[in-house]
Amino acid sequence: MMELDKSMTSEKRKTKRPLVLAAVMLAMFMGAIEATIVSTAMPSIVADLGGFSLYSWVFSAYLLMNTVTVLIYGKLSDIFGRKLIITIGISLFLIGSILCGFADTMVQLIVYRFIQGLGAGAVMPVATTIVGDIYTKEERAKIQGYLSSVWGISAIFGPAIGGLLVQYVSWRYVFWMNIPLGVLSILGIWFFLHEEIDKKKPVIDYKGSFLFALSIFALMFLLIEGGVGIKWISVTSFTLILFASICFWLFIRHERNIKEPLMPFDIWRIRSIFIANSVSFTTGVMLIGISSFLPTFVQAVMGQNATVAGFTLTAMSIGWPIASTISGRLIISIGYRKTSMIGGILLMIGGILFIMMKPSYGPIWAGISSFFFGAGMGLTSTAFIVSIQETVEWQQRGIATAANMFMRNFGNTVGAALLGGILNSRLQSYLNEKGASVDTSLSISSVNELLSSEGKSHLSLEVQQILQEGLTVSLNTVYFVVFLFAIISFVFLLFMPKKEG
Repeated sequence: MMELDKSMTSEKRKTKRPLVLAAVMLAMFMGAIEATIVSTAMPSIVADLGGFSLYSWVFSAYLLMNTVTVLIYGKLSDIFGRKLIITIGISLFLIGSILCGFADTMVQLIVYRFIQGLGAGAVMPVATTIVGDIYTKEERAKIQGYLSSVWGISAIFGPAIGGLLVQYVSWRYVFWMNIPLGVLSILGIWFFLHEEIDKKKPVIDYKGSFLFALSIFALMFLLIEGGVGIKWISVTSFTLILFASICFWLFIRHERNIKEPLMPFDIWRIRSIFIANSVSFTTGVMLIGISSFLPTFVQAVMGQNATVAGFTLTAMSIGWPIASTISGRLIISIGYRKTSMIGGILLMIGGILFIMMKPSYGPIWAGISSFFFGAGMGLTSTAFIVSIQETVEWQQRGIATAANMFMRNFGNTVGAALLGGILNSRLQSYLNEKGASVDTSLSISSVNELLSSEGKSHLSLEVQQILQEGLTVSLNTVYFVVFLFAIISFVFLLFMPKKEG
């Protein structure tokens, strides 16, 4: 059934859809490539600025602000229109990028990454929502596959571009290269996208936005610093949990009593949206588990170099857009439910392959496992976005799309804390049990030596074997938990409504 959305007929006459799509994909590419290209440049950045102890905060600052603001931007785009909000987001992202390139200390870089993340929170959800606005249901399924291909392209070219810039120019251009991309995207959106916004006084939920930001900021700060800068069992930890809980309770109470809430909880009562958001959270946990720890397994346990380790993740980024493209066709022929369930099965196959993975199997096995996982993500995520955008009206499409992306981002953060804690505790336990008789000084930090040929040369063969075995056992435990989340995801998918909206 083809449903024409509000203003779609008039917008089609004025909006140049291929050019808007190109501008949107450019904005998404700018945001998608940020993760891979900055990761590639980080060793050079640390060598220049120092502050290795703050290494993780360069990524955490960006992730934190991105996650905190994504829902707020989604709602604002429903009030003021997509064009204005995505322009503000891209502009903030570019300001942050320019400042990052001028950073003289690691602290400055982290502050500027906060600004970058503040803008990035608007880019992905609003860009995806624009596509939902200007294309019909049948067209969206196909176009979402194109959008997903942006991630695959960025994963392939990000490390290469970053490496070339660092080697032949400067790490600062890793940030400055965003400027032409962002400017072209803004121009394309302003010249070729035409919206019809209701001329009425906007009602902005300032209190709700403030309470939500406080609760998520406190919780994510704990998840990022928990077990590192903050002990899990401590007054600080309990205070942050209590503060986040109170703010979130006040947020929910407030949202239920106002006319224009930041988060309309009634959309969560729609079963397809509730399940899509729940599975996005579980797959977010899985995604961070694979992308964070697979390179370590390939390098430290299999003994391969960083390039080969990167290839195993690239396999996931190739499987994702291929499956997204196929998903667009499957949605039309067999529906959202069956399409997402096929994706759920592929996620479980990928999880099983990761559990079975042994050092002797080599990087090809790791790459195949990664590919299956990426294919599962491509099928489910595309089906979810198209389903959600078809279910709600224009006035709620921005916040509904943003809510789904928020749940995946939140899953990433929870997964990083949960799986990182599992890895560290399992590894420490193994070293205490098996390593004491070989070298009493062995600790989790000793694994750093396995990641470089120079470090390995300082270790005896016996110590190397203990560390590799410990890391293998620990990572297998992580992958087992990832597989459990794949099962949970599939169980959720079984409850997707059989009747298509």
